[in-house]
Amino acid sequence: MNNEGVDKSKRQFLTSALTVVGAVGTGYLAVPFLSQMQPSVKAMAAGAPVDVDISKMEPGQLIRVAWRGKPVWILNRTSDVLETLKALDGKLRDPLSEESKQPESSKNPVRSIKPEIFVAVGLCTHLGCSPTFRPEIAPSDLGEDWKGGFFCPCHGSWFDLAGRVFQGVPAPTNLEIPPYRYVTDTLLIIGEESTTEKSA
Repeated sequence: MNNEGVDKSKRQFLTSALTVVGAVGTGYLAVPFLSQMQPSVKAMAAGAPVDVDISKMEPGQLIRVAWRGKPVWILNRTSDVLETLKALDGKLRDPLSEESKQPESSKNPVRSIKPEIFVAVGLCTHLGCSPTFRPEIAPSDLGEDWKGGFFCPCHGSWFDLAGRVFQGVPAPTNLEIPPYRYVTDTLLIIGEESTTEKSA
């Protein structure tokens, strides 16, 4: 084949142009593919801290919020409930919460920053069922030893109103306490641990 009449500069230009067009095309294909690998706004928001206004909570009331796809309970405990907690230590597996998950600010007998406000992840530490809130004293289905707490209907685990697990039930540890802090006396942020607040 005779290549004498071929203009080498045109060939080089066409090769360069095709290379640039190919690179741009590859970029257009790669950007949507790579952007799908990034977490969505909804997914990022699911792990974000949650603000909770507790200004309208009544004594004894439990409210529920979602944080990181988990239920979180906020309970306004009465002085009677706080007194009852002291009498249960002998019936609990880990009364001092030495084997349980909680931030430093909640490492105390009531497992909270402020004694009256209890915050916990509402999932049983056995297999992750959500226990029911049973504040009544000695109901017929739970017996006279029940002083109020959380009962897991899946496998029968008992937790007191500080989320501490009773002896002889399937759950191995106390309910998890998430990181949280107070912005004001009536506004909590769940998902951020306080570095200044002292435990009760």
